[in-house]
Amino acid sequence: MTDSTAIKLLIVDDHAVVREGLKQIIGSSADIVVAGEAETGLEAIKQVRQLECDVVLLDISLPDRNGIEVLKQIKKEIPAISVLMFSIHSEEQYAIRSHKAGAAGYLNKQAGAADILDAIRQVAAGLKYVSTQLAQELANNLNQPHDGALHKSLSDREFQTMTMIASGKTVSDIAKELSLSVKTVSEYRARVLLKMKLRHNAELTHYAIKNQLVE
Repeated sequence: MTDSTAIKLLIVDDHAVVREGLKQIIGSSADIVVAGEAETGLEAIKQVRQLECDVVLLDISLPDRNGIEVLKQIKKEIPAISVLMFSIHSEEQYAIRSHKAGAAGYLNKQAGAADILDAIRQVAAGLKYVSTQLAQELANNLNQPHDGALHKSLSDREFQTMTMIASGKTVSDIAKELSLSVKTVSEYRARVLLKMKLRHNAELTHYAIKNQLVE
């Protein structure tokens, strides 16, 4: 495959060492090139507007915006771009939510080089990437009652509010970061506590840590 037809990849991760490692992996492949990189969600959105890229490898935990929100914005503006979510979190916690939000696939950061390259090629071809582990989980859940973990009943914004509170951020911090009013964030918090049958932030934080929803 020539350079002009190579898969153009945008890497979005706030850790330089992760980006460098990914670039080394990509460098071993003749059919994928790194078109750009970004450290934040805002940078990622600017890059997809300016660059010609086929696939975005997007970290879920970014310093300025949640990766799911960035994913939705990218797909809204440029639906043809395939977004591959990349996270330290287990697939059980985030993969299905990512797919529902428009992601073409989900990769754990512990994935091997061959799996990363295969996933990029697969989503660039217009296919969905589902790991063996996630496929097995989906198969196991086909005949199970749809109750599951309490956090799975949350909307994306409620889920985001929960993880930010569990990370130690105040309602005011969250409101500023998400450009929302304090009242709106407080309402999200109240809905989270009600849906999850929790009494206060301490219980919410304990739940998030226990279920590996925060780093």
